[in-house]
Amino acid sequence: QVQLVESGGGLVQPGGSLTLSCAASGSIFGIYDMGWYRQAPGKQRELVALITKGGSANYADSVQGRFAISRDNAKNTVYLRMNSLRPDDTALYYCRADIKEVGGTWTTPNWGQGTQVTVSS
Repeated sequence: QVQLVESGGGLVQPGGSLTLSCAASGSIFGIYDMGWYRQAPGKQRELVALITKGGSANYADSVQGRFAISRDNAKNTVYLRMNSLRPDDTALYYCRADIKEVGGTWTTPNWGQGTQVTVSS
């Protein structure tokens, strides 16, 4: 059994910053791609940023230059540093990690429960 626990969401004013964290725990053999997604009310879930095990990162156009994804493989943790936040960044943010469990055959996607980010004055 694997669990992802997110933290760091909250209310912030436009132009402000937040850092999200997501820690994976459980019977983990290996963690591969890790990423952050978000879903705003009435919209589909979208990819925000993705980082490979080796550290290569990709970003949605809407956050390029403002957000930075990083990971600590020793801690099984992925981070999302969000700068210059805008009201349209308001959403429920989910982390995802592609994990192979101990004794498992396949790598499967695992999701956190979500953390709310609200950007408002």
